[in-house]
Amino acid sequence: MDFILKDGQGVSFKFPVNPEEVSISRQKGYDTVNILNYGEFDFPQGEKVKEITFSSFFPQEYDPSYCNCEENELPDPMAAMNTLNAFLMSQKPLRFIMTETAINVPVFVASHNSTFRGNEQGDVSFDISLRTWRDMKIAQKAGVSGKQTAVNKKQRSDLKEQKKSYTVKSGDSLSKIAKLELGDSSKWQSIYTLNKKIIGTNPNAIKPGQKLVLP
Repeated sequence: MDFILKDGQGVSFKFPVNPEEVSISRQKGYDTVNILNYGEFDFPQGEKVKEITFSSFFPQEYDPSYCNCEENELPDPMAAMNTLNAFLMSQKPLRFIMTETAINVPVFVASHNSTFRGNEQGDVSFDISLRTWRDMKIAQKAGVSGKQTAVNKKQRSDLKEQKKSYTVKSGDSLSKIAKLELGDSSKWQSIYTLNKKIIGTNPNAIKPGQKLVLP
């Protein structure tokens, strides 16, 4: 299982050490109204924003017993911490993916705390909290006295305005592209279905330079 944060430009950051546990908080929203002589009443308003939290660390030295990456992919702990800080300050949503699960959602980094321990020199421990993002759209509705503005909150399925594409590179395969771009290598069939006219009858015959549409 991989834990990945991806920005709107397709740049991915994979956490090198998987957390021991992940907490996902879901709540149902309520508006409370006080009605004279009758007391308070709760009116459900739908699901509140989800919060995803976990803790892990960025190791200074590579150890295959707990590192979830190749040795040459291990990020420098300070650089990795700065990347999370940049995500925290960003005004644009990210996509958080937990491969092998159904978690693939747009989020903001709500908080990020780093810890330096004297007995673990060079390592950086961290806690991170993510909040799912909803796009807010403004819809115009005509009323008796003219136009009225209503807010329509709807969660977008993608962070981009245009459908994402991928240009095939040397050494690529559909399963590799699905793993890198969609977080799940088994989704190669969806990519092939969308691009069958470009690829042809053999899904293994993709060529460098081909521009593929991603689901």
